[in-house]
Amino acid sequence: MASPRLAFSALLALISLIGLLAAPPMAVAQGGTGLSFPLESFSLLVENDSISGTDRHYTNGLKVSILLKKDRLEKFSGWLARTLPLFPDGGDRRIGFALGQNIYTPGDISVATLQTGDRPYAGWLYGELGLTAQTADRLDSVAISLGVIGPASQADDVQKTWHRAFNITRPRGWRHQLNNEPALNITYEHARRFAWPRTPAFGLDTDFTPHVGLSLGNVFTYAAAGLMTRLGEDFAGDFGGPPRIRPSLPGAAHFQPPAGGFGWYLFAGIEGRAVARNIFLDGNTFTDSHSVNKKILVGDAQLGLALIFRRFRITYTQVLRTIEFDGQATPHHFGAISVTANF
Repeated sequence: MASPRLAFSALLALISLIGLLAAPPMAVAQGGTGLSFPLESFSLLVENDSISGTDRHYTNGLKVSILLKKDRLEKFSGWLARTLPLFPDGGDRRIGFALGQNIYTPGDISVATLQTGDRPYAGWLYGELGLTAQTADRLDSVAISLGVIGPASQADDVQKTWHRAFNITRPRGWRHQLNNEPALNITYEHARRFAWPRTPAFGLDTDFTPHVGLSLGNVFTYAAAGLMTRLGEDFAGDFGGPPRIRPSLPGAAHFQPPAGGFGWYLFAGIEGRAVARNIFLDGNTFTDSHSVNKKILVGDAQLGLALIFRRFRITYTQVLRTIEFDGQATPHHFGAISVTANF
């Protein structure tokens, strides 16, 4: 199928770009010459609403990302930190790259005609450059994404292929999707962590992390604020929580393996957003397309579990998103699963 080939080719291109930017230099070590491995972590993140028994709205998100070690591209990350507004020129800075695809549909995908009262079909394929600066109690991150909205995103082929493979309801309305449009977005997030003493009853670690965020672009434009709290054991090296696909509560791809080899935590969080633009509801920026009246205020609530086995972290998150547009009958539920390998 065209879509798997395109996604695979894009992933190869991303890996090649990373290889050119972060090729490990030769390092002279005692007893011989060695190579310094450039990657710190690799993450695979899948978000889907099938866990709630639905196939609608934000129905699927896939993101593959890597994080370079903090000493990689140091001059570039320092220049970027000094150039970007609101971003601190300090802390442990890390550069990351990602490739992702989001899929959006109306509530009933079996209908072939245009559903004027429901959200448009839409896909978003993007590459992302990220920069983080982390201290013991502060995390700043900025992400710059560049991609495409519309048929070029291959979202229709991806959904049709999977539904055919698993004998799920055939989506019939993709000819009404948003038109092709270049997609550029910049997102900034700032989080502060406050660790509490171990609870006397259970001897568990607890922390509390409020955050603020701002996103600008023709995909999403919004201001956000929220908080997350965690309860568990040996998770101090995992700042704030697991990664998610934006718009969302912030998380961190970086984590330090637990000293004892195993750590875990339960987490819960909320975020409110004031939304000025959401292309998946407002429609295309430069051409006429299907659109609906969006809600200005949108909120997420999430609950989940993270398990850390030495150099691997596995997380599951259940998300409730409030009504996003006029005509949406109920809030939207979806799940998120992430696997991160720390090198």
